[in-house]
Amino acid sequence: MSSSPRFDRGHTDDLMAFLMASPSPYHAVATAAARLEKAGFRQVEETAAWDGTTGGKYVLRGGAIVAWYVPEGAGAHTPFRIVGAHTDSPNLRVKPLPDSGAYGWRQVAVEIYGGTLLNTWLDRDLGLAGRISLRDGTDRLVCVDRPLLRVPQLAVHLDRSANTDGLKLDRQKHMQPIWGLGDVEEGDLIRFVAEEAGVDAEDITGWDLMPHPVEPPSYLGRDRELVAGPRMDNLLSVHAATAALAAVAGQPDAELPYIPVMAAFDHEENGSQSDTGADGPLLGTVLERSVFARGGGYEDRARAFAGTVCLSSDTGHAIHPNYAERHDPTHHPVVNGGPILKVNVNMRYATDGGGRSVFAAACEKAGVPWQTFVSNNAMPCGTTIGPITAARHGIKTVDIGVAILSMHSARELCGADDPYLLANALAAFLAG
Repeated sequence: MSSSPRFDRGHTDDLMAFLMASPSPYHAVATAAARLEKAGFRQVEETAAWDGTTGGKYVLRGGAIVAWYVPEGAGAHTPFRIVGAHTDSPNLRVKPLPDSGAYGWRQVAVEIYGGTLLNTWLDRDLGLAGRISLRDGTDRLVCVDRPLLRVPQLAVHLDRSANTDGLKLDRQKHMQPIWGLGDVEEGDLIRFVAEEAGVDAEDITGWDLMPHPVEPPSYLGRDRELVAGPRMDNLLSVHAATAALAAVAGQPDAELPYIPVMAAFDHEENGSQSDTGADGPLLGTVLERSVFARGGGYEDRARAFAGTVCLSSDTGHAIHPNYAERHDPTHHPVVNGGPILKVNVNMRYATDGGGRSVFAAACEKAGVPWQTFVSNNAMPCGTTIGPITAARHGIKTVDIGVAILSMHSARELCGADDPYLLANALAAFLAG
């Protein structure tokens, strides 16, 4: 059994830098790709012919990235070890006709993306990030990382029941951010974005833009044992998977019995049904082309997939001290207790007994503690890319992650030790 790299508290410092550099899925994959490039990986185009050379490679498609490392001596039927994650987070997204407003306020029209906690977006300083599509067919990243937008909450004087009957937010009427004063002008927002990006507004023919909190991640607590920050669901896993893959690719090839893979998809928060989502063909296509590029055929592909295992890494729920009754009475994952194994017998998570053994072996090899998460029977269970990956590709898949609080908030909370404990477990898994 091969050795695996080790990560420490410096990994958590680096996670916070990764979160700041990744205000949108498009920035997240660009940041991950840049880190892989430094580790010797090279981008391959989907429209080009692939060869069977060894080394690290990656494919970018929108807000998704699939990266893999082919060691010397790998056969066409060599199985894969995959870490799956997702790059998107619940948030607000700019509408096709973004310029709106009333009563002297300029506003930006937004849609609600995913299952966000709406109240956590109120009264925050928000920037604007994403990508713009240009007339020549290229895309360009844009990030206004300063206070630009704000969704103002109604004063308690005008809603006396807010603290007694609960805050009630209309997704259409109450979540439109303000960004200035004056009359509404058609094209105003895109002209501003064009200026920020250094292009002509007339050359922008499409956009995928989203507000983001500009407050940086930070350590929290008496002993700085916690981390608060945006988009941990699920950039915490994307960061850990990127670091683990890069580190494992730096080991001697003779120590790698599998082909390690990192797959980070977009659109998990709204069902994964897109060309960049886990329910699309991207992962299967990349794996198959890798097999065929190394001279394999269908039989080799079938053998490789049969021996492949995927860890679907996503955040999960830590026991909440103020709402303990919402959790299973015998399963209480805690922060800084190590990664969690997610189990649901109705296959909302893909874990089974065999998958548990694979995960336990990786944690044991890495010297990492781990925990188990099961939902309260009276509460509906969420899901991940795990069951999708298992069903779509016929690959044994195990759902894992890190326990956090405030999931789907604009600012989430995790233990400061858990990010590097997860990365250690993922590296041990990928290294075989």
